[in-house]
Amino acid sequence: MAGSTNIDMSRARGEGQLRSQGPVIKVEHLTKTYDDKVVLDDISFELARGRVYVIMGPSGCGKSTLLRMMIGAEAADAGHVYLDGVDTTLADKKTQEEARRKFGVLFQSAALLNGLTVAENVALPIRQHTDLLKSTIDLMVRLKLELVGMGDAAEKFPYEISGGMKKRAGLARAIALDPAIVFYDEPSAGLDPVMVGVIDKLIKDLTSKLGITSVVITHEMPSIFRIADEAIMLFGGKVVFRGSPQELRQSRLPIVRQFINGDPEGPINAPRQLAELSERLFGSAKKPAIDGGGTG
Repeated sequence: MAGSTNIDMSRARGEGQLRSQGPVIKVEHLTKTYDDKVVLDDISFELARGRVYVIMGPSGCGKSTLLRMMIGAEAADAGHVYLDGVDTTLADKKTQEEARRKFGVLFQSAALLNGLTVAENVALPIRQHTDLLKSTIDLMVRLKLELVGMGDAAEKFPYEISGGMKKRAGLARAIALDPAIVFYDEPSAGLDPVMVGVIDKLIKDLTSKLGITSVVITHEMPSIFRIADEAIMLFGGKVVFRGSPQELRQSRLPIVRQFINGDPEGPINAPRQLAELSERLFGSAKKPAIDGGGTG
């Protein structure tokens, strides 16, 4: 069973890689525009070590764009991202690489290489970034696979295992180098409810056992309430809510209420409906207000 291992991981190995006593991640005035659409509009927040943060919001709200900027896969138009106190938006290539070794990423598709076994996939980042002996790498790989409940699948190829097993193998690879931070891009996508629960439990267990900071991009409400220490909701390029799961449940903000209840009508889709109406009437979309109200 995933997460049921008795291996003692009470000493947070990833913690030793952190140098700054400040926030593990700091996003400062981050802005991104595609053509004439503002996707992120002056976003700022800080994330502390050892907690699970969920970044949530409706499709197209900028969650994935924010993730790509935090991991350095996409440049911002303005603003800064600090990882362990290092401004990765201004640092030289060597410093950026050093900062990036402090995090792992579980991609939505798991992104395993079909020509390698599960064990070889997990070993890949260790071989790329260290000069450890093969025997040491093999031990590290077995340990990571046991942590995610995949010890029996080490010699299987990705095409021989299920979608949920691929996600767990991808997670083992994400933690292969004992990172201080793990980013999860829609970890529940394509999974059945039981396997979603397994992945959620793994995220909570690994955060606790490894002492890492987990940043989870998702719009799955059951997962958000199960795993989050704090939730950050994006809408209209802005942070419209930040708080605990309990505060999320109790929020009276119309945007938050519509999202967590899955209501078909409300402020989230009102701007889209206004834009579509403008397109039909005038041939070009008028930019609507997206603050949950209107411009008058």
